[in-house]
Amino acid sequence: MKKCKQLLCCLLSMLLLAGCSAGAAEPDPEAAESSTQYMDAMDTFMTLTAYGSNRDDALNAAVEEIQRLEALWSVGSEDSEVSQLNREGTAVLSEDTAALVERALEIYDSTGGAFDITVYPLMELWGFTTQDYQVPEASDLQAALALVGADRVTYDSSTSTVTLGEGQSIDLGGIAKGYTSQRIMELFEEMGVTSAMVSLGGNIQCLGTKPDGSLWRVGIQDPVGSEGAIVAVIEVEDQAVITSGSYERYFTDEATGETYHHIIDPATGYPADSGLISVTIVTDDGALGDALSTALFIMGLEEGTAYWQAHSDEFQAVFITTDSEIYVTAGLEDSVTADAGYTLLT
Repeated sequence: MKKCKQLLCCLLSMLLLAGCSAGAAEPDPEAAESSTQYMDAMDTFMTLTAYGSNRDDALNAAVEEIQRLEALWSVGSEDSEVSQLNREGTAVLSEDTAALVERALEIYDSTGGAFDITVYPLMELWGFTTQDYQVPEASDLQAALALVGADRVTYDSSTSTVTLGEGQSIDLGGIAKGYTSQRIMELFEEMGVTSAMVSLGGNIQCLGTKPDGSLWRVGIQDPVGSEGAIVAVIEVEDQAVITSGSYERYFTDEATGETYHHIIDPATGYPADSGLISVTIVTDDGALGDALSTALFIMGLEEGTAYWQAHSDEFQAVFITTDSEIYVTAGLEDSVTADAGYTLLT
């Protein structure tokens, strides 16, 4: 079962809430022209918008790049690199897959295991990979948990060879869209685009400012409000805004009426029960933002805040608790507006 993605909210915030910054330069008529591509890929709906004279070629190149990366990483395709690795247990990886795995392992270490690409057996067990949802038996859960732990994955950077632990399998879905949005920004820049926005589900990444010089305004969905409601707006330039929430994908057990969401805690095998319902990461590194939105959701507010305090030069964050309280890290004090107000974390 799925609730409305942040996609619609972010688009609404950018299109309806966007206004010109004070003193913004008059837009160049050609630079202000935009084109948009829509596509389904990586299990989500994507919107790509670019401005300027070379926008159509850039968008076509971006679509091809997304399709190429999806073919490398999709666990639903038997021919993907990730599926082949999961079958064989070891593989020499292509440049992009090697870079993504290496980054994922670094973030695993940094977050103390909160972000873990070997959680795939648990996702399968709960049915989040097939939408055949079920609450696992305790014995099955323990068996799957025994396969989780990226500390058993070895990566040789000199040969781009990765080897999984016995019986392990991986899924890069928790970091792939962030890496992809980052790659699209690089591609746009290479092709002369100076203003663009991509929305890959809950992953928003912006290039530069809007053509008129004003900042992009990205909305954060209200996790408990009506569909399409926005609880806060963030103004950004050249940054990614990536949200993970328990309301995105979930199911309700018919026997008990209990709801289970898709953000699995690799330490317990159950959906994370951290007191949070949404985490948004703001950063100039899409892959990092994608992984940390999951990791900090699992950590919870206190541990997530401590992690931010130790890495505040890399990202900022917005936390929403299960009682709808909003907490914003200090680096976003001048960038976030919320009608209900928020608590500033320092």
